[in-house]
Amino acid sequence: MIDIKEKEKMVERALLVGAYTDTNGRPEATSLLEELEELVKTLGIPIMDRLLVYHREQHARLLIGTGKADEIVKRVKDQGLDVIIFDNELTPSQQRNWENLAGITVIDRQEVILDIFARRAQTREARLQVELAQLEYSLPRLTRAWGHLVRQGGGIGARGEGETQLEQDKRRVRTAIDRCKRELEQVRLSRATQRKDRKRAPVPNAAIVGYTNAGKSSLLRRLTGADVLIEDKLFATLDTTTRKIALPNKQPLLLTDTVGFVRKLPHRLVEAFNATLEEAALSDFLIHLLDASQPEVMEYYNTTMKVLAELGADAKRTLIAFNKIDKVGDSAALAGLRRHFPDAVFLSVHTGEGIEELVERMAEFVATGMVTREFLIPQSAGSLLAQLHRQARILETHYEGEFVRIVAVLPGRLAEACENLLKEAAAKNLIDPTFFTDKLIATG
Repeated sequence: MIDIKEKEKMVERALLVGAYTDTNGRPEATSLLEELEELVKTLGIPIMDRLLVYHREQHARLLIGTGKADEIVKRVKDQGLDVIIFDNELTPSQQRNWENLAGITVIDRQEVILDIFARRAQTREARLQVELAQLEYSLPRLTRAWGHLVRQGGGIGARGEGETQLEQDKRRVRTAIDRCKRELEQVRLSRATQRKDRKRAPVPNAAIVGYTNAGKSSLLRRLTGADVLIEDKLFATLDTTTRKIALPNKQPLLLTDTVGFVRKLPHRLVEAFNATLEEAALSDFLIHLLDASQPEVMEYYNTTMKVLAELGADAKRTLIAFNKIDKVGDSAALAGLRRHFPDAVFLSVHTGEGIEELVERMAEFVATGMVTREFLIPQSAGSLLAQLHRQARILETHYEGEFVRIVAVLPGRLAEACENLLKEAAAKNLIDPTFFTDKLIATG
């Protein structure tokens, strides 16, 4: 990472500001400001005050009018605060103007989320993705970050204050961005290779998606016993975790826990984390987990669906599940969710209520992707026979000389993989091609 000047020790006393332009938008602005408070608390920054500001139109210089800006600055100085955190996205020039006006550090929601991601990333891929997003965010803000590296020139045709150092810094950042992109591409190629290996022994895969702090990691642990980090914090985990579960019919299923979503997620993070979230796009079906105890649960649902649409995964088969029903105090609200989502599963990971129903529904989703096939397999192909017995439900087995005729119910991808293996064997004359063509039958 480029060594950008650290901000002075300022995370002691913070003022949160949420600006909105729609007179009917105050409830949503209030909800977003409360969410920003949770994000800031995740960073360990004490919040001393919160402020909602209505303004009729966007102002290029400070986002809001100068009169309201002066009131905020007075409030900051009266309370001796160290940082202003906007729920709105600030342009680089607006950020600099605010810092010049207030004399303290000013950041926005985007920078808060980037800082959280930087602290939470564990794997090489996640760290690269965070670094790329931070570099792209910092590039237009370098004049702010490198204010201490000023070079004065004199005489006619002088370069001007800070220009030489600034251009050098921009080149360094662009070089670092190119490096991150190259390394991320290598990681993606490696992931593609791993995915090909999984397809050779295909097992159905489901991705758990949803708003941050909905309980995705807790659900994964409950279902699989996976040792994953669980915290009551936004973005507690950023790295995907995949574990295997055995369904009631002994059919294996891979479950993947993905990074949580949040409203007003910076678009550069959607792009930067595309490789992490692609597990959702490539899964057989999704488990969309929602926190039933949150008043804004429908907002969270819409946010997740919007991000899934950007990933091209919104059309996938989706099993909707509402978690934390033990925390819902309003029975009417819960009844309303049941009416609105009649096919959803309502559960509590904490108490275990509804978990069995969820597992049964997952088995149904897997079953709808199953096919019936009849294969004639050489008895010498022991590994293929063993794989079928592990991952398929065998309906009939008949021994015919050197071959075994098997009728099985199995995942479509496994059926395709088995057929391809048998065709390759026939092409190599390991199986009589004529005999193979006559005897391999697809019945489903």
